[in-house]
Amino acid sequence: MTDPKETINIENVVASTGIGQELDLQSVAMDLEGADYDPEQFPGLVYRTQEPKSAALIFRSGKIVCTGAKSTDDVHESLRIVFDKLRDLNIQVNEDPEIVVQNIVTSADLGRNLNLNAIAIGLGLENIEYEPEQFPGLVYRLDEPEVVALLFGSGKLVITGGKKPEDAEHAVDKIVSRLEDLGLLE
Repeated sequence: MTDPKETINIENVVASTGIGQELDLQSVAMDLEGADYDPEQFPGLVYRTQEPKSAALIFRSGKIVCTGAKSTDDVHESLRIVFDKLRDLNIQVNEDPEIVVQNIVTSADLGRNLNLNAIAIGLGLENIEYEPEQFPGLVYRLDEPEVVALLFGSGKLVITGGKKPEDAEHAVDKIVSRLEDLGLLE
């Protein structure tokens, strides 16, 4: 039986940064090849990198959100590309702007089917939301690490809210341990 931690896969990393000055997004959009800017649809300019694949959402305030990356290294590399592109447009960007990971979304697989009704009762209603008529997953809010896990009947998990990749490993350990204690992981 595979260790569920070995099935953990990072699906998305969201990080934020800023260049410390306001931007004229209309003029950046005209000069930055491949940029998408439609202020009636979305207030930010979208710039996609291909290698690594991600999207940078650049706002007038100079704040930038990077999303779609598959690792924290990819976030840093994608934003380095964005910073260099802005510098090429003679926009001043500090040498090494602070990049803060806001959210890491991971998936994992417990390798067996789960009885979500029994789990909802066993884990107690204070940390659980489970309304199968509304959504097929059980929402489990953990305190440590501070993440939200979605558990599905197939045994698959989605863990969101982590700030570092290890948060998913700790969450999987905790979930497996709790379910074993309750006799719900046979």
